[in-house]
Amino acid sequence: MASSYNPEIATGLGEKPQENYRFALISLTSLFFMWGFITCLNDILIPHLKAVFSLNYTQAMLIQFCFFGAYFLVSLPAGKLVKRLGYQKGIVTGLVVASLGCALFYPAAEFATYGLFLGALFVLASGITLLQVAANPYVNSMGSSETASSRLNLTQAFNALGTTVAPFFGAVLILSVASSAASDLVNTQAEAEVVKLPYLLLSGILASLALIFSKLKLPKIEAHMADDTSQISYKGKTSALQSTHLVLGAVCLFVYVGAEVSIGSFLVSFLGESHIAGLKEADAAHYIAYYWGGAMIGRFIGSVVMQKIAAGKMLAFNALMAALLVAVAMTSSGSMAMWAILAVGLFNSIMFPTIFSLALRDLGPHTSQGSGMLCLAIVGGAILPLLQGITADAFSIQQAFFLPIICYGYIFFYGAKGSKM
Repeated sequence: MASSYNPEIATGLGEKPQENYRFALISLTSLFFMWGFITCLNDILIPHLKAVFSLNYTQAMLIQFCFFGAYFLVSLPAGKLVKRLGYQKGIVTGLVVASLGCALFYPAAEFATYGLFLGALFVLASGITLLQVAANPYVNSMGSSETASSRLNLTQAFNALGTTVAPFFGAVLILSVASSAASDLVNTQAEAEVVKLPYLLLSGILASLALIFSKLKLPKIEAHMADDTSQISYKGKTSALQSTHLVLGAVCLFVYVGAEVSIGSFLVSFLGESHIAGLKEADAAHYIAYYWGGAMIGRFIGSVVMQKIAAGKMLAFNALMAALLVAVAMTSSGSMAMWAILAVGLFNSIMFPTIFSLALRDLGPHTSQGSGMLCLAIVGGAILPLLQGITADAFSIQQAFFLPIICYGYIFFYGAKGSKM
């Protein structure tokens, strides 16, 4: 017989767990910033390595395939590891692995081998996956379920701050330096070595954060750390998979991450098209900040607005607006197409944290399992950009944007209906 679940006993409410929540949330914002920063650097890495190794769009999208493919392979083991270690130790482990992944860019650049770059990205993404599996449900648990979307939007706003800053960092330390290397030393190794310094710096920062987080005194939330949730019955369910809103939410997260990453991955190339803006890579990289900056602004606004408006309604509205903007970018040219695609970031803003929190609602002891499932769905960032790359090679970059429109259609459905319990 399945055992019963008492949330008051599990959380230890008598111990006033909210005393340290504010400090913990402030500390966790640094993690959200860092993995946003690192993930967005892929948008700079793609055009750089595409030029260095003379890749077509499909081959270049292997960068996102390896990075987000790690979510598919690592998420479930990461969920089990977090369940065993706890949120804080899971975070520290994720930071150490991510630091190692960044350090591996050095030998990849030294040997100027595309396969080694992909391997380094996979290790880096494995660490980021572990951070996501631990940090997102941790934030989700620090308060009532009614305000979970608002909390995640606030912390994810700092994730978007990282994605806003990263293009400037990448443009200065990667693309602009690469242009000089290309003019002075026309060989693959000289251009490949450009990434050594930026990623070694990131490795050092991540290692420092791992040390800091290992010393912090963060609150322990035992409710989601049961050893064997398969024998725990919570509201008649013994598995997160029995919750329809979680399963539909996992699909929604799959298509959302796929759409967001597809658009971000092609921005530099799209803005470089002669009939759009005709920008050089280093100049186009600066405009990526508008895309991710819109996401940052939208999340700060969303964290306030969603305390008054239902999360599902906000998600449906934003999905509809994003789809319309992508359609404009597909069917127009010049500045209209450019600003339409950049404005999509504003409406992407609340989607990830809102989908995540809606899908995890009221899972109790199955929250960790649910978080692992959702992080598994982030593999959409590996598959859909690759499909868009194939489409761009076969037709054009502009026509390939029909894939994100389909994705936003499903997100609209989830916000309007699928997320209802």
